[in-house]
Amino acid sequence: MTDRAIRPFHLAFPVDDLEAARAFYKGLLGCREGRSSPDWVDFDFYGHQIVAHLAPGETGKGATSAVDGHGVPVRHFGLVMAMDEWQQMADRLTAAGVDFVIEPYIRFKGQPGEQATMFFTDPAGNAVELKAFANMDQLFAT
Repeated sequence: MTDRAIRPFHLAFPVDDLEAARAFYKGLLGCREGRSSPDWVDFDFYGHQIVAHLAPGETGKGATSAVDGHGVPVRHFGLVMAMDEWQQMADRLTAAGVDFVIEPYIRFKGQPGEQATMFFTDPAGNAVELKAFANMDQLFAT
């Protein structure tokens, strides 16, 4: 891993209902809400700025790619968490009845890059992946 400081990323994505986006990102995932307007809302996604823009014609599911025997949504964003945070979030989402695209599991078990992962979608169909590594030095393992 690099010793450079990690800088926050910015990601804008379409939603078809800002209140549903608030309930999902703020209520379910625990993101703090930032600035907003009638057409968009900022969220603090674990120190990163994500922005839900009201754009109903741009939402929906996309293509998938085969990874470790699963159909991974090609368009997705997410976060690498500490393993204990990941497990807490997996438990929280499971208890909330989230309909997972890929249920929480360990991917590439026993191989370089072994990781915990889960995929789910927000109410507008945007795919989110949360993952964790027992050893963060494996993040870019080949």
